[in-house]
Amino acid sequence: MLAIGESRLELLEATSDDSPISKFLEKRGPGIHHIAVRVDDIRGALARLKQYGARLIDEEPRMGARGCLVAFVHPSSTGGVLLELVQQSS
Repeated sequence: MLAIGESRLELLEATSDDSPISKFLEKRGPGIHHIAVRVDDIRGALARLKQYGARLIDEEPRMGARGCLVAFVHPSSTGGVLLELVQQSS
């Protein structure tokens, strides 16, 4: 991850031919894979998104990079962009 001010840019590459990143690159080519936003309460954020009809990829958060909890929202609910919710570990 590269720090850019208060934001971070994470560069991704496919680690196998059938990885999610490889599938993305085959379908769309190089570019932005997803946008991550920090939330204080990931479970609450998921509940609110679901209440408003958002299509969730992850109904429950899971462990992500650097020990953070993460969950993804389907691009069909976010204007075509995969959205990652991130709750930093304490």
